[in-house]
Amino acid sequence: MKISYNWLKDFVETGLSPRDLATKLTMAGLAVDAVEPFGEDYVLEFDLTSNRPDGLSHLGIAREVAVLCGVELKLPVAQLIAETGESEKTSDLTSVEIRNPELCPRYTARLIRGVKIGPSPAWLVRRLEALGQRSVNNVADITNYVMLETGQPLHAFDFERLHGRRIIVRAAMPGERMTTLDGEDRILNPEMLVIADAERAVAIGGIKGGEDSGISDETVDVLLEAAYFIPAQIRHTSKVLGLSTEASYRYERGTDPEIVTHASDRASALIAEIAGGTVLEGLIDHYPGRESIAAQHSPIEFRCQRYRALTGLSVEVAEAARILTALGCQVAEGSDPDRLTVVSPTWRIDVRIEEDLIEEVARVAGYDLLKTALPGSAGAGAYLEDEWDRRMIRHLLTGAGFHEAVSFSFVNAEQDGLFSEVPEASRLELQDPIDETQSHMRTTLLGGLLKALEHNFNHGTRNVRLFEIGKCFLAGGGDSGDLTGQTEIERLALVATGSRNEFDWQDANSRLDFYDLKGVVESIADQLGLPPFEFRADDGSSWLHPGRTASIYSGGGSGDRSGGRKIGQLGQLHPRLAAGYKIRQAILVAELDFRKLLAVGRVEPRYQPLPKFPTVVRDLALVLDTSVTYDSLTQTIRGLQLPNLVDVRIFDIYKGKELPAGRHSIALSLRYRAADRTLTDEEIAGAQELLLKELAAKFGAELR
Repeated sequence: MKISYNWLKDFVETGLSPRDLATKLTMAGLAVDAVEPFGEDYVLEFDLTSNRPDGLSHLGIAREVAVLCGVELKLPVAQLIAETGESEKTSDLTSVEIRNPELCPRYTARLIRGVKIGPSPAWLVRRLEALGQRSVNNVADITNYVMLETGQPLHAFDFERLHGRRIIVRAAMPGERMTTLDGEDRILNPEMLVIADAERAVAIGGIKGGEDSGISDETVDVLLEAAYFIPAQIRHTSKVLGLSTEASYRYERGTDPEIVTHASDRASALIAEIAGGTVLEGLIDHYPGRESIAAQHSPIEFRCQRYRALTGLSVEVAEAARILTALGCQVAEGSDPDRLTVVSPTWRIDVRIEEDLIEEVARVAGYDLLKTALPGSAGAGAYLEDEWDRRMIRHLLTGAGFHEAVSFSFVNAEQDGLFSEVPEASRLELQDPIDETQSHMRTTLLGGLLKALEHNFNHGTRNVRLFEIGKCFLAGGGDSGDLTGQTEIERLALVATGSRNEFDWQDANSRLDFYDLKGVVESIADQLGLPPFEFRADDGSSWLHPGRTASIYSGGGSGDRSGGRKIGQLGQLHPRLAAGYKIRQAILVAELDFRKLLAVGRVEPRYQPLPKFPTVVRDLALVLDTSVTYDSLTQTIRGLQLPNLVDVRIFDIYKGKELPAGRHSIALSLRYRAADRTLTDEEIAGAQELLLKELAAKFGAELR
């Protein structure tokens, strides 16, 4: 909303510069975003909240300035010069009928005869242009001028073009059509309010006039409309038609029903003065909603004690009464010296309860008087449950080169379903989504992370590592199968792609692979003191690359596969999905159920002295079927429980034409050490022989 500084001075004289005035208004809750010069004037641009439609006019801002600066408010005089020597009145020539008073509680009409349509005077054009308004003609400009001055929209009809010379305020008929002043053909429905003559709709009530009844160069007699429309109805019609105007912007937020006649008088007087018309005596004023509007402004109690409790400030009853009276309220004192009975003015739709009155007094007294203090407490603060574990994981992952991301909980169901096996019945759909394309709650974090990864790619970043710890949402009781209520599941997800070390010029082509992300996931178990995770081959997920995916299990420990629960998945994103993000390099993803992860029993740390005796290393190169995995080998070796075997590591895998088809070579490094002596060759050879026999019997392993 733009306000002219010079125009504002027609209402109040403060002596403040434009910028000082802007600061004072901002500190009182009416934020001024900018002060820009415009010729010899200044334009103040306000950022008003939707509950303050009274600020959408110079009069509304002037009321605030008068209260804040303690000066008198001057209203422009609407001096009507009506025909007095003739018998004709407005009501003799036209009539108004309101068929839907629940949508239009008040409608006024007045006739101005003998006008001459032409350009507006320079002062009027200058004021409109300062606020971004284009000059049309003198009558149209006057209706816009009075709207900007008082906040009351008006509309002028060419009286001779109204069939039957009458106005009917009614709901539109099914399929009714009309062409608005912008030349667009509009299809209306019965939920919309129209202003009609005896035969057809001539305006969309409170939004825009019709082309067939608008002011033209041939107009001589003008019927001036000033009305009050129900905000919700205007908002609905404006949204359905996709038609927003300066009038609808004000009506849908709430105008002052009691300023209607003043605005009509003011515009009529200006038309008579500028366009040379004569105002007929009498104003047609139908006000069927008077009682219902009055009921919306019922008495409110203001208590000084409550004011002190909410603001921490003290105020005398007399001072509170002065401020509220200056704001336009009707104030009455009762028998209790600490209380006031207040009725808010009709232009303040936002003042309905005692807390609203307290806010009004506080902001006029000065928000700067409010002291910043923490509430008293007898207890001590505490971290959320498992917060230390979250912090440790964040430190670990940032140390591994990952950046934390935070993505939206509202998602597109189809996109979210690409990375989740949650059935349709378990998805939560929003009843009133902010964005129709984001109408569900997420069931996985991967969709948001991949969208962030795509954003980085589009901006030229090819090496990306991201993680997120956040809530996902399911209908019902999660694992219980109960579909009543909702369940929040905290998850940890990771995505990574690009170079293993982008700053290593010697190995610039080295790329992250499945095992890099697997190592990061394994380090999470180490950091939290959990038993080592188990990774089991799993090609069941449609969003992961076959042969490059694993399910993550935890809780069994000691190689016991019967123990533990599945807590997540790890793998390379399927190339089909990666192509959808226009990414041609491998994308590694992992997602873990954070709740299940933290529920795993911790391993008690045990310390032992450094070994006093040497470690003996023996390497084996075994030829086996390619179906035999390294995990199955190590599980078998550890199952032998060789007393002095302390570690098994893989250091090479080889496949070549000299090996039989379907066979490959796995090279293992075995480390032996005794705590109380140096091992002999005989002891190590015996262990090796036992180990080879077991592997040969179980896997058909042969020494290479």
